[in-house]
Amino acid sequence: MDALVRALAAEDDVTVLTTRPPSGAGTSTEYGPDRVRVRRWPVLRDASGAIRGYVQYMSFDVPLVLRLLLSRSDVIVAEAPPTTGCVAAIIGGLLRRPLVYYPGDVWSDAVASTDAPAWVVRVMTAVERFVIRRSERVIAVSPEVRDRLVALGAAASAVREVGNGIDTAVFHPGVESARADRPYFVYTGTMSEWQRPDVFIRALAAIPEADAEIRFFGQGSAEKDLRVLAQELLPGRVHFGGVVPPQASASWIRGAVAALVSIVPGIGYDFARPTKTYAAAAVGTPVLFAGPRTGAELVGSAGLGEASEFTVEAVASAMRALLAQAADGTTERMRTRRAEWAAENVSWTRVGARAAEVVQGVLRGTADAGR
Repeated sequence: MDALVRALAAEDDVTVLTTRPPSGAGTSTEYGPDRVRVRRWPVLRDASGAIRGYVQYMSFDVPLVLRLLLSRSDVIVAEAPPTTGCVAAIIGGLLRRPLVYYPGDVWSDAVASTDAPAWVVRVMTAVERFVIRRSERVIAVSPEVRDRLVALGAAASAVREVGNGIDTAVFHPGVESARADRPYFVYTGTMSEWQRPDVFIRALAAIPEADAEIRFFGQGSAEKDLRVLAQELLPGRVHFGGVVPPQASASWIRGAVAALVSIVPGIGYDFARPTKTYAAAAVGTPVLFAGPRTGAELVGSAGLGEASEFTVEAVASAMRALLAQAADGTTERMRTRRAEWAAENVSWTRVGARAAEVVQGVLRGTADAGR
């Protein structure tokens, strides 16, 4: 979204309606005063600082009604969750302003992959369908997400695929490596039911000869169980660092044997291409991907690391291979090539520019229609 704002601000004035960051987090972006105005609102957060849960979402969405009504706009761009998109669609309809919806992924699929009650899945699906059907354009981050959005009810002619990206100004091979007492694998980002990163703890425990550890950074519903499992199987060799700034994340990825990425197959999320893969590639660190074909093909076709089935045995085998590559110099020899691939294919500057073209196309269309 930062890249989209910067790309739009090259030609147009942009107002960003967002949240106040958690206490002590500060803000990660600065904009010049001429083109971009950032207006923040306090919201409910959990103990870790995350906005997670429908009550927390509504603490942003309910005030958003008045905030949108009082904001001048020609085009409204809404990010997920779908509840926020729903507010934007309704207010945009009242104000006769076109909506561009930028969901990142398909939320109803994500909810369906958890143990959420069936009625919650139905409601989320209905809300998401309402939003995409009332959007002038829907921005998809991959061909798989585009297909799912169309299957959910979006008009194929309204969906524009722009790809997904990573900030290559932060994630690059020149970043300083973090230091640890042992070689380590790193997992960054969300830890949830549809990722099941416990497979990595179990796999490392299945390699008794490996003097290595795992570093987790991020948060999520699975973190508590991961801590218990780590204490049982690998006491003292699994560390949880919480949420860290992107610069720290890049440093830990840079020093790792490999970045760990997982998606549980067969629960409705097989189409995902996790951004963790791009972050690792951008610093030149290999990826260990455990999961379905889409993510595995990305890692394999671009030579980004090792892809395995989602089993303890397969992941353990991939870990052995990556430890060997780190020891014999293969990882360093491949670093520049992997980082160059990321700069060429998944730099978020390019992705933001493509998304901005979609929004500006809607703006030009509105102007041409005399609205």
